[in-house]
Amino acid sequence: MKAELSELTQFEASPAEYPPVEGVTGDLLATCWQRIEHFIARRFGSRAVVWTLTSEGGEWRPPLGPIIAVTEAFRWCDGDWQPYTITRGPFGLLLPPGHVQIDASVGTVSLQLPSSVESAVQRLAAYLESESAVPAGARSYRANVGQLSESISADPAHMAKAIHNSGAADLLRKYRRA
Repeated sequence: MKAELSELTQFEASPAEYPPVEGVTGDLLATCWQRIEHFIARRFGSRAVVWTLTSEGGEWRPPLGPIIAVTEAFRWCDGDWQPYTITRGPFGLLLPPGHVQIDASVGTVSLQLPSSVESAVQRLAAYLESESAVPAGARSYRANVGQLSESISADPAHMAKAIHNSGAADLLRKYRRA
């Protein structure tokens, strides 16, 4: 039986380190990973996640994965959090009815990346580093020099759409949030 949830909060820690990607370093690497992880449900590099939820009981598939281990679980009982043992089902975690808190370690242990994910990070990094033909914040640009003229129009939100505009989203399709 699939668990019916009426409430869910999720707190996700940053990983100790983001997996290395050839040609992408420093702040740009962290920026690319943060954008990609916001877009997908799979985590590369382990980190702590805490879910607090209200369940009708049944099997629940967490929104992030893969789950390395459930480190602690608690059930709200008699006005306090009581330790509880969460067991795995064939598709997720088996939850009791009521309020539940789950502390887990999520992500991959290996920093080895699938080639499609590595390519997505590289594409996004190249897009974020590229020079724009339009000045920052402008929607269009027009220049006239004698008989020569140049006119360029751009979507001012193109950087917000970088994951799609760079082609990274296409490479991440199989890891996309449901």
